[in-house]
Amino acid sequence: MHLSELTHPNQLHGLSIRQLEDVARQIREKHLQTIAATGGHLGPGLGVVELTIALYQTLDLDRDKVTWDVGHQAYPHKMLTGRYNNFSTLRQKDGIAGYLKRCESKFDHFGAGHASTSISAALGMALARDAKGEDYKVVAIIGDGALTGGMALEAINHAGHLPNTNVMVVLNDNEMSISPNVGAISRYLNKLRLSDPIQFLSGNLEEQFKHLPFFGDSFTPEMERLKEGMKRLAVPKVGAVIEELGFKYFGPIDGHNLQELIDTFKQAHKVTGPVFVHVSTVKGKGYELAEKDQVGYHAQTPFNLATGKPIPPSKPKPPGYAKVFGHTLTKLAENNPKIIGITAAMATGTGLDKLQTKLPKQYIDVGIAEQHGVTLAAGLACEGMRPVVAIYSTFLQRAYDQVIHDVCIQKLPVFFCLDRAGIVGSDGPTHQGMYDIAYLRCIPNIVVMAPKDEAELQRMLVTGIDYTDGPIAMRYPRGNGFGVPLMEEGWEPLPIGKAEILRNGDDVLLLGYGTMVNTALQVAEILKEHGVEATVVNARFVKPLDTDLILPLAERIGKVVTLEEGCLMGGFGSAVAEALLDHNILVPVKRFGIPDLLVEHAEPNQSYADLGLTSSQISEQVLKAFFASKQAAVIS
Repeated sequence: MHLSELTHPNQLHGLSIRQLEDVARQIREKHLQTIAATGGHLGPGLGVVELTIALYQTLDLDRDKVTWDVGHQAYPHKMLTGRYNNFSTLRQKDGIAGYLKRCESKFDHFGAGHASTSISAALGMALARDAKGEDYKVVAIIGDGALTGGMALEAINHAGHLPNTNVMVVLNDNEMSISPNVGAISRYLNKLRLSDPIQFLSGNLEEQFKHLPFFGDSFTPEMERLKEGMKRLAVPKVGAVIEELGFKYFGPIDGHNLQELIDTFKQAHKVTGPVFVHVSTVKGKGYELAEKDQVGYHAQTPFNLATGKPIPPSKPKPPGYAKVFGHTLTKLAENNPKIIGITAAMATGTGLDKLQTKLPKQYIDVGIAEQHGVTLAAGLACEGMRPVVAIYSTFLQRAYDQVIHDVCIQKLPVFFCLDRAGIVGSDGPTHQGMYDIAYLRCIPNIVVMAPKDEAELQRMLVTGIDYTDGPIAMRYPRGNGFGVPLMEEGWEPLPIGKAEILRNGDDVLLLGYGTMVNTALQVAEILKEHGVEATVVNARFVKPLDTDLILPLAERIGKVVTLEEGCLMGGFGSAVAEALLDHNILVPVKRFGIPDLLVEHAEPNQSYADLGLTSSQISEQVLKAFFASKQAAVIS
């Protein structure tokens, strides 16, 4: 069967192992060709091809439900559920999403972007099924990296307390999340996977049985149970732990052996109550380069499939914000042993891999455990250390209570560095960093700032390290900087809560925050062509807002425009409007930012245009709002 003809996963039923292996080959070919052309997550999907095929051959997906953790590993799922022919549009505007989306397919039973959610969702579905008196299977697939997230362990704890609730948890155990997994759970699984007894028994036990004259090539159900029992005797601990938690345990099994997977899933489906299937896989399976470099090939920009090397841009780009952050923080940490960089399984993505390599004693990876990471930082701050918590904007949402309760209420000097703030592009709505301005500025005791470019990021890093009166946060975007000159040392901290005037004009006040300061300067140039002179202010801080500078300018000029790359509700523009109202300065304010909608996956420039956030679009709107008599067509 060619995958282009497969429109429903139930078409896998009845196919032979050889036919299924051919399906697996086609999935890998399409997966590699697509990611090489468009970029995206490479290694995770390659590792679960056989797992997905085998599981779906044992399910009726007109009835049964499957929840996937994250979405990185769900590309084979997408190809098996009618999206093979459109898979080349992956992560492109109006194309296939890089994550699970309920509105994209009836087979995406639960949306998935952040880790450690699948077991909770699956258990909820199973309980709803039982409450309605229905009968269908519910399966959660979770990676071993996601088990470092406390939510997954909470769900396991709950499910194990429900002996009559049928739910299956499949552990995709590949030793990896994005960076190599850390912690006791990962160490224990790795010890189990590599132990001599399980390696011997997994590969040789069945063959040895076949040589006994009274067994031959066939196994009775009783002997299958004996075989599994003997394997369990060799490595009793993990099975015993899982079963003590209330699950029936199967495994570990070879995640690339279709026959073993199918046989195990069929047995597991017969179990009453919670069941745990432990599957050992290889991240990047089938592409040698990805197997050897599982961190580097977790996700890729477009690359040459033959060499594995990224396709270089048409012209050199400035260094990315994460690279500047990692380099500068490492330089600062060399002279300050109190600086401790903290990541939640995102060393490479945040740039902290540089700190890890150069100063490993000043680096901590907590795994996919943002809540723990934030409160850990609070504990470090209590004892005089300078914790720098580098977490993507979208992921810090997972630790909001800890930010409030454990850091801000206690006024502890924790420095939050929020990468991927604003529009992130092809990762889509689960990863857009839209809300950090709003969700942080409403908390007492915290300072919130954003650099206009990569050089100002360096100064804000020094500012955050030097600030000891309480917590402080800095947001910065994904991608490359503007190419401004950087310094290797001698950075000066910024005065807390002080903005700067970048350009003077008497007709309109443009207040930019973060990367939108550059857009504000472009808007000012366009407005000048239409006879409008603008004052441009780099706000730097949304909290405390520099009212000493902004309010007199607003009152004198009489027209205010705010620009931000975040949600308008509760954002920077709201802060400015609130300050004006509080001081009875009643001037018109026009805000530009992200309206009350989800920003879908697309190239950032496409999203800016769709949202009306390009400099030409903003200029046109400013002219229409404030200068009708000077209106003219703004050249796009």
